[in-house]
Amino acid sequence: MIENKILEALKKILDPLTGVDLITAKKVHNIEVNGDNVSFDLIVNDLEPMIKGELNMKAIEEIQKVFPGANVNVNMVTKESLARGPKKEEKEEYKTFVQPLIDLSGNPLPQVKNVIAIASGKGGVGKSTVAINLALALKEMGYKVGILDGDMYGPSIPTMLNLVGERPGLKKVYGIDKLLPIEAYGIHAMSIGFFVNPEQAVVLRGPKLDGVMKQFVKDVVWPDLDFMLIDLPPGTGDVQLSLVQLLSVTGVVMVTTPQQVALDDAVKAMNMFMMNNVEVPILGVVENMSWFSCAEAPEKKFYLFGKGGGKVLADKGGTEVLAQIPIIESIREGGDSGKPGVLLEDSPVRQYYLELAAAVDKQTQLRNEVSGPTKVVKITT
Repeated sequence: MIENKILEALKKILDPLTGVDLITAKKVHNIEVNGDNVSFDLIVNDLEPMIKGELNMKAIEEIQKVFPGANVNVNMVTKESLARGPKKEEKEEYKTFVQPLIDLSGNPLPQVKNVIAIASGKGGVGKSTVAINLALALKEMGYKVGILDGDMYGPSIPTMLNLVGERPGLKKVYGIDKLLPIEAYGIHAMSIGFFVNPEQAVVLRGPKLDGVMKQFVKDVVWPDLDFMLIDLPPGTGDVQLSLVQLLSVTGVVMVTTPQQVALDDAVKAMNMFMMNNVEVPILGVVENMSWFSCAEAPEKKFYLFGKGGGKVLADKGGTEVLAQIPIIESIREGGDSGKPGVLLEDSPVRQYYLELAAAVDKQTQLRNEVSGPTKVVKITT
């Protein structure tokens, strides 16, 4: 019971890097209680000495509130030294009460279990629509979900989540302002569209795009999440490169239409993630706009963009087709109105997205069972 009270006390202290509490950020390890003596390891990579001192004092203060008279010893360690474990002569008495998996991949968001990129080779294939509905479907499965709009030039998430005109809040963490994602329909969202007017053109060169991505990752207080979906711009540009340099990406979901023109570009985009120095797993392919059906004759399928493109792309990536989603008017209506189709109980598209979410969940679990975290890409010149 003492250890649980200590955990609750440490949950009141914010991690300076992520803005969430120390326990959620997985910064506390190896809590030991021996009489009045309490000790634990605290990961302090990239923290200034002044902040380390402040954390030490806060930890002592909070623990002594629930355990008066405790002698508190905070061991400031790096995650690399913690991963190496104790010295050989210490191993017999080395106790662990709480030891989350130490992620050495360089991921700055330890509170996010899975980062899923939603990618395409070209625009107009419905990638953002898939990303939003997939995020909401995963939420309906009981997961905690966030979505980051990586499409800086054409941010769609504010419109599709009925958040046009909304502005993120601010939270001070050790004197530094951090952004709070906006919540809609139970998921947490961040987009450059929250900072510009709907008609305003976003004009950014490569270095500026990189800076915005870093802010959305490091300067936003993302909560504890099971899935963070990142809606990427089409192609293989600066945002994609920034993403794999910033985050340990669990996997990629490729979105394409069946037609050859879309397929040609999708192959290039997929191959970028499969490059030797990137090596982000391809979880699967979503074939969007697979056929057209009208409400008057839902059993009839009209293959406006041809057939089989999704299967071809999946075969080239050594993966599978996660879903085929038809063209249905309610999908467009839901995106424009700010209430995506998966939320509508009577919508014919709802089941397609729920099945997609189940397939993504399954593929993510399989990927995590057979492989460790994806390494953050290091670019050397």
